[in-house]
Amino acid sequence: MFRSNMMKKLRVQIALHYLSASALTLLLMGVILFYSISSLVLSESAASTKTAVDKSGMYIDLYIDRLKAVSGLLAKNPQLISYFSDRQRDPNTKEDILSTINTIIASDSFIKSVIIVSKDGQILSNESGLNMSMSSDMMKENWYISAIKSGNTPVLTSARMQDFTMDKDNWVISISREIKNNQGNNIGVLLIDIEYKVIEDYLTNLDLGETGFSFILNDHSEVVYHADPSYFKDSAKQLSLQEIVANSAIYDSKENTITNTYHLKNADWLLVGVSSQDGLLAIKKQLIEIFLLVGFVLLIIASSSVVVFAGKITAPFQKLEKAMQEIENGLSEVVIDEKGCYESQSLAKHFNIMTHKIEKLMQEITEKEKHLRSSEISALHSQINPHFLYNTLDTIVWMAEFNNSEKVIEITKALAQFFRLSLSGGNELTTVEYELEHVKQYLFIQKERYGEKLAYNFNCDDSLLNLEIPKIIVQPLVENALYHGIRGLNKQGHIQVSAVESGEDILLTVKDNGEGFDVTKIDMKATDKIAKLGGVGIKNVDQRIKLYYGKDYGITIDSTLGSGTTIIIKIAKKITHLTSDL
Repeated sequence: MFRSNMMKKLRVQIALHYLSASALTLLLMGVILFYSISSLVLSESAASTKTAVDKSGMYIDLYIDRLKAVSGLLAKNPQLISYFSDRQRDPNTKEDILSTINTIIASDSFIKSVIIVSKDGQILSNESGLNMSMSSDMMKENWYISAIKSGNTPVLTSARMQDFTMDKDNWVISISREIKNNQGNNIGVLLIDIEYKVIEDYLTNLDLGETGFSFILNDHSEVVYHADPSYFKDSAKQLSLQEIVANSAIYDSKENTITNTYHLKNADWLLVGVSSQDGLLAIKKQLIEIFLLVGFVLLIIASSSVVVFAGKITAPFQKLEKAMQEIENGLSEVVIDEKGCYESQSLAKHFNIMTHKIEKLMQEITEKEKHLRSSEISALHSQINPHFLYNTLDTIVWMAEFNNSEKVIEITKALAQFFRLSLSGGNELTTVEYELEHVKQYLFIQKERYGEKLAYNFNCDDSLLNLEIPKIIVQPLVENALYHGIRGLNKQGHIQVSAVESGEDILLTVKDNGEGFDVTKIDMKATDKIAKLGGVGIKNVDQRIKLYYGKDYGITIDSTLGSGTTIIIKIAKKITHLTSDL
């Protein structure tokens, strides 16, 4: 009875903890996903709004820049300057200037009028009957002085009217430019009026949501553009626009809007886009509904399953704990009762499999450590080849006797670099770049001995230069090609060393045009065959590669009698078995 009560109490505790953890996990995941998705949607919407506002602003900027360029060309027109500078003005010149004005207007349908006013009050324009204040000395007219001081900045006005009206069809954007003679003195003013609808055309297709809107303010916080004309007269509405600009936050959570601004480079205007986040509210509402529904269903499933399986969960773990306590005394198979539920049987089977694998793995590691130590000793011996060293020193002495100091220095430097790369600071690993440099120094020294009888070249993908590989795996192959393939030739021998990428592998190739041999006549297993074909040095390289990368990697040899030999080292881009720390 006591045992039955304890089991029931344990099941209840497991059920409560499981349900609490499930509810907390679902709540936490729901909150994280809700805010993550909301933040992502908000970020995407903000980026989209910014792109749209910037794009519209750049289009307006480009248009104003083009108008400024046109006004600059017209204001600096030599005929116009000459016409306004002369007291007696040529009628033909006037006609030419008017023709130029008409050409400009014809090139842009938004240009409403081009007006050129001389300092003495003469007007050249495509319009007639202009209602403008004129005098023989225009420097006394306020609008003339304002046009000069505007500095080519666009200004919203009524077309040549004294009072600003609320009729948008009569609104224009004016660009003025001062006209100066060759001495830099004022001789007139150029005015270009563009229809106000040009701004509306650029901003009409700006997608800012159902309740979103855009507007433009100048440096004096005056309204230049708004779809609602009442903002041009209502000071309270103008103040609300100024508050939007003053608020540095991009997202207004209270109003659920995103605000982006764009400063026009060719005007003292600030384009503001206020995007309403209608879609974000809909997505948030949908996410909450989905999370509540999924959470409710998952909690029902969890409640049903925990009641059924809570009692069966503890038994396999108790048996496993007992087995682990017994295995602490030694790594041997522990017999576990595999009767009962599926979970208990599966745990027992996998536990026994694990013990076998651990034992096998420890044996493999022990064997690999032995082979690696042996390979390291062999590699160390190959680093300091006494025959190569003696021959190199003999070459240096021979050149020194002939007073060829330059060659002595070159070979000595190459020999020093060769041994420096061989030792590589005691590390077993090096890079592809340093490994090929090690071979280059070796061939440079041998080139001094063999002269024209030896030629070589290198080819390596730049993407492989910094990858780590075991050191001194290419030089033994090159040495084999030189001594067993090229040395006995009656012609010039050539060695080609290359490193290329092959999927997730690297292929290091040493190819020569030496004597070669018939590979098919040698019938033995792979490792013995490599030793027979290439010698102990190449066999050592093959064993080291298999220790580092596995049995699927190593050396392959292809040779044709009388045509040469190709040796390919296949390694992976990453070492998957042993490292230099062993």
